[in-house]
Amino acid sequence: MMQPDHPLYKFRFCPICGAGAFAEHGPNARKCGACGFTHYTNPRGATVAVIVNDLGEMLTGWRQNDPAKGTRDLVGGFIDLDETAEEGMCREIREESGLEIAPCDLRYLFSQPNRYPYSGVVCRTIDLFFEVRVKGRPIAQANDDIGGLEWIPLKGFPIGEFGLASVRRGLQRYFSQQKQ
Repeated sequence: MMQPDHPLYKFRFCPICGAGAFAEHGPNARKCGACGFTHYTNPRGATVAVIVNDLGEMLTGWRQNDPAKGTRDLVGGFIDLDETAEEGMCREIREESGLEIAPCDLRYLFSQPNRYPYSGVVCRTIDLFFEVRVKGRPIAQANDDIGGLEWIPLKGFPIGEFGLASVRRGLQRYFSQQKQ
């Protein structure tokens, strides 16, 4: 039985025919008993930028919206339809910081599953972490849904100040890989 935090838990009516026979069909789907339409839920793609400079700092910001409003975060966001992960990452960096990064400047690191509550539904995402190395301390201007940006030292990095569990896990993994 689907739990209340499942992305399809609140969906009771078929989006094709409107019938109320939209029932659970395995752990990741609902199927309409009237028209036969089956809807599968899969994780939504999101990106996270680990932007580090040659001064030993990482660019961080503050979340302006829930979930985790007021906590630290990294630049990133959802990948749009018909967009590659790299294009989405570059767009999010530009939208949230004003920095222009080319896809060839990104280095894929790893992914982390995430549960992202939004509008009363828990969206399941797969957060794709990319590293971006920059020279000096480029001026970054907070825009979109991220609050003030700041460069903070990698030494003694405050992972506990980050509000999203997937970002905390990703930062722990990033720093553990740097020690190898």
